[in-house]
Amino acid sequence: MTAPISMYAASVPAFMRALRNLREVLQRGEAHAIERGFEPVVLLQARLAPDMRPLLNQVQMATDTAKNGAARLAGVEAPVFVDDESDFAGLYARIDRAIAYLREFAPAQIDGSETRPVLLRTPRGEHSFEGLGYLTGFALPNLYFHVTTAYAVLRHNGVPLGKLDYLGRS
Repeated sequence: MTAPISMYAASVPAFMRALRNLREVLQRGEAHAIERGFEPVVLLQARLAPDMRPLLNQVQMATDTAKNGAARLAGVEAPVFVDDESDFAGLYARIDRAIAYLREFAPAQIDGSETRPVLLRTPRGEHSFEGLGYLTGFALPNLYFHVTTAYAVLRHNGVPLGKLDYLGRS
């Protein structure tokens, strides 16, 4: 019989891995632009469809999802990141801040949060969850959505990326 996975183990390490992998695909995108002779910042406004948010916003939303997800599971307020990035360096710094924040959490802060009430306020209204449902039905899928979309925007724009770049090696 195997032991159940802890809420901490199911959240914080997954959040950090996704952000580290996102940082790496962004670095590949920036290097690709430089190699091809165009300004890397052009990629930050790229999108897959006219009515979707560009790459820049996908990265901002991924970092917000990770830091806010851990904070909500721990029952604390997350720091607010101002969405003022305008280049790759700014996005790398934002990802690094989010990872540093996630490293501050101890397992004891998040373990046992399966039934902790989580209230999520969005422009479309309020959504109530219990911790486990929030993690598995919202936080992780939302994080992976934005990381996947960032990957897809870069890939669509010719950045030579593969599945292992998305998944990472650790």
